[in-house]
Amino acid sequence: MISLFRYYKIICVLLLMVISGITITYFLKDYKMKISTSATEKFIQQYMINPNGTFATYLMDDVSVNADTVAGREALSESMGLWMQYAVLKQDQSMFESSYRLLKSHFISPQNYIIWKLSPNGQVSVTTNALGDDFRIIDSLLNASILWNDDEYQELAKEISDTLVTSVQMNGYFVDFHDFLRDESPSTLSLPYVDISALKKMNQKGIIDNSTYVKYSDLLLKMPDDGVFFPKVFDVNTKQYVFDESVNIIDQLIVGIHCAELGRKSEGLISFLKTEFEHQGKLMGRFTRANRKADVTYESPSIYGLAILLAIKSDDHDWAKKLYKRMISLRDQDKSYIGGYVFDKNTHIFDNLFPLLAETAIK
Repeated sequence: MISLFRYYKIICVLLLMVISGITITYFLKDYKMKISTSATEKFIQQYMINPNGTFATYLMDDVSVNADTVAGREALSESMGLWMQYAVLKQDQSMFESSYRLLKSHFISPQNYIIWKLSPNGQVSVTTNALGDDFRIIDSLLNASILWNDDEYQELAKEISDTLVTSVQMNGYFVDFHDFLRDESPSTLSLPYVDISALKKMNQKGIIDNSTYVKYSDLLLKMPDDGVFFPKVFDVNTKQYVFDESVNIIDQLIVGIHCAELGRKSEGLISFLKTEFEHQGKLMGRFTRANRKADVTYESPSIYGLAILLAIKSDDHDWAKKLYKRMISLRDQDKSYIGGYVFDKNTHIFDNLFPLLAETAIK
């Protein structure tokens, strides 16, 4: 009888283990499904993609008044880079591969630079790149190459990087853009474009040497601030940092994220934004640097998305959760566009992509 009892006990334990295994498997499957089927991702896929597969900048159609501005369903390389970052973060190789093919077929010029803007049907009317977008795409390609062990992604990253090294520099520094038709560049390097994550991987892969990487990390580590805000630009001719008098918080947060990747804390900026958020219940898009007062009346989902990413990199998860709650409250305002951050029947794709990245990162 004792032997029979032990036999049944073993059978019961095995059955419990099997049931537990099935439960855990379904839980993990359900969790993965929740991550992969974000309502915002669905909104972008349904409403923000042009017939040729490129990402529309705005929900509503419009016509830009000149080549330097963006309107309507025009597509930007910045959107391409953010979507590729999302695919890597989500570890969705199929999504990334589709983006990779789209990048090669529509955005890579014969000179191997990334075209910063396309018409809704894919026509090219500009002859310039955008450094920050290029670095974001290079970073995504190198991350994807590591994640999925695919040398093809790294090869394209090197081709784009080589073009930057040969054409988009002045006085030994990368600059904001290069006009490949006029062979002209500005003397400014916008500090949000100093993408340390990309530069670090470019160094690790031998695309740039260590001294080049150190030069850009020093640029951020030695960068002054005014107690709250960072400068906007580094002038490569005068070697001076330049502050904006009207400060764009999106720029500040991107710089803060790059600094965090180097171990530099953005204590002044974060403390200021926390105080604003506590007192106002929201964050405005721009502030006057002199008096620290908001000089616009709008808040942006992009700001909350970037602030969440900075909070996560700063190991401040409590603040990230508070920001997330406010960000999500801005979603689904227009019930015709579930999952989207749509206001007055329109939205900017960045106000959906940055929140999507933050939503995925915080989960």
